[in-house]
Amino acid sequence: MSKSSNRMEVPQAKDAMNKFKMEVASELGVNLKEGYNGDLTSREAGSVGGEMVRQMIKKQEESMR
Repeated sequence: MSKSSNRMEVPQAKDAMNKFKMEVASELGVNLKEGYNGDLTSREAGSVGGEMVRQMIKKQEESMR
């Protein structure tokens, strides 16, 4: 049986990730709202996810110095 890759391993991290997602969307000018966001274009949604990954990688690299 395989685990869903979309599930948080640490449930307490969900709120922090949602806050981070909203902050990144705001920085990018993407109108992200709580709940359903099916009105976003693929480009808008992808830009938020991509920027989240870039920032997480940058933070990890900085912590390794």
